[in-house]
Amino acid sequence: MAHPTHLTDDSFTTEINAGKVVLVDFWAAWCGPCRAIAPIMDELAGEYDGRATIAKVDVDNNPRVAMEFGIRSIPALLIFKGGKVVDTIVGAVPKAYITEKLNAQLN
Repeated sequence: MAHPTHLTDDSFTTEINAGKVVLVDFWAAWCGPCRAIAPIMDELAGEYDGRATIAKVDVDNNPRVAMEFGIRSIPALLIFKGGKVVDTIVGAVPKAYITEKLNAQLN
């Protein structure tokens, strides 16, 4: 089963510019809502394997990327297409809401 790709300040730009749609979960270990959606991110990684990249950025260990995108509340899910942010989801939301937003970028 596929797992989310863990991105760092150093690997972030390369991954979002790789040509695929990328869903990035900005999270932190101490964040309860982040832990609540973690299983959803794991499921999405398997379901979208080969069609989109599901990734995670730990904001405590990678503050540069979080600051660059103005992340103020977590979890924050940003969807990238062609290296640019095309949609944003803030907070713990149902899986169906995330898949609807992700599917809109794949079509």
